[in-house]
Amino acid sequence: MTITCIGHGYVGLVTAAVFADLGNTVWVVGRTPEKIENLKIGKAPFYEPGLEELVKRNVEAGRLLFTLDYKEAVVPSEIIFICVGTPPKSSGEADLTSVFAAAESIGKALVGYKVIVTKSTVPPGTNKKVAAIIEKAKPGGASFAIASVPEFLREGTAISDTLHPDRVVIGTTSKRAEELILELHKPIDGKSVLCNTETAELIKYASNSLLSTKISFANAIAFLSEKVGADAEKVLEGVGLDKRLGRSFLYPGVGYGGSCFPKDVKALIAIAADYGYNFSILKAVDEVNRDAVTRFIQKISSHFQDHLKGKTIAILGLSFKPDTDDMRDAPSVVVISTLVSGGAMVRAYDPVAMANAQNVLPEGIVYAKDAYEAAQGADAVIVLTEWNEFRQVDLVRLAKELKERVLFDGRNIYNPSRVKQLGFMYYGVGRM
Repeated sequence: MTITCIGHGYVGLVTAAVFADLGNTVWVVGRTPEKIENLKIGKAPFYEPGLEELVKRNVEAGRLLFTLDYKEAVVPSEIIFICVGTPPKSSGEADLTSVFAAAESIGKALVGYKVIVTKSTVPPGTNKKVAAIIEKAKPGGASFAIASVPEFLREGTAISDTLHPDRVVIGTTSKRAEELILELHKPIDGKSVLCNTETAELIKYASNSLLSTKISFANAIAFLSEKVGADAEKVLEGVGLDKRLGRSFLYPGVGYGGSCFPKDVKALIAIAADYGYNFSILKAVDEVNRDAVTRFIQKISSHFQDHLKGKTIAILGLSFKPDTDDMRDAPSVVVISTLVSGGAMVRAYDPVAMANAQNVLPEGIVYAKDAYEAAQGADAVIVLTEWNEFRQVDLVRLAKELKERVLFDGRNIYNPSRVKQLGFMYYGVGRM
């Protein structure tokens, strides 16, 4: 099958590379000449484990093609995926400017029959607006059907998530479109959920918001655990052993970030408000998430008795989660900005995100080559991202590098007893 992905961002490029690897001819339409030229030689514009190798292999095989020209890609394709960004407005609503612009460009390039699939995260009713835009823009004789097939990719495991999803949601009212999309997804072993477009659109928001709720609930339990003298990790382990609940996403820390959870929670709150519903549960989820970072910063400040000036702080982990270089809504941005504004000197290390971090963090940050260099002469070390290499760090060696053996474990990756035995003053989240 020949398909097109509009957009070479996270969703678009991963989707395109995986479907090309399954034997399809896949066009990717972009709008940045430099990125398109790099992609033509197999160079990915962001970090995702295994992605660049996948892109190179399929570019060399002639199955993965890149262009700035909608017509070149749309004309030979049977299915066109819209995979552009929907960033939040100041109100929390999703900005659909790129989705609608893509729809218009697709419409102008249409010939014959095409299935137009929105993969971007969009509010219920958006696909009907996309259909109206395409209908107005398309030439006579062209026809199309619309569908919503939301993505459920996790950064760091996106290729596996595409090939082995829990479900493939297909929202459409066209039997012909449904059959074509099912045919494309035959090699993918996820359960098919067939529904209308509004249902598919809402499934994505509901899924991400519920996962965010679990994280915020874990942090709320951590806040309470610190007050009553409980160990939040043990509390949540006990809760998670209930098969109805599970432990997944029930982990306290410095809060969630990234390209999906923060914006999707805010967007669903805004969607509900548009329909006259006060989504108070999700408002609390968002509030707890912000509070998680604030409380963690307060621990740091309290340890230094609010005197950060002249202190050197080592930061381990900058990206919002491991196995990605994504800095969007990363807790590290808030933590480091607060430290710097308080007069602290920050020395940071992240395995892959330091280049991106320099675009969003304050000036004056020193970027280290590894955890040990970051810790040299530092008054404390703070873990903000649970990279595997930090889990396995040589704590004895790390302790020797530090001026003061103080460890703030923002992801609860260390055993408090062992760390304390090595002479560290240990601060976790919801544990003593």
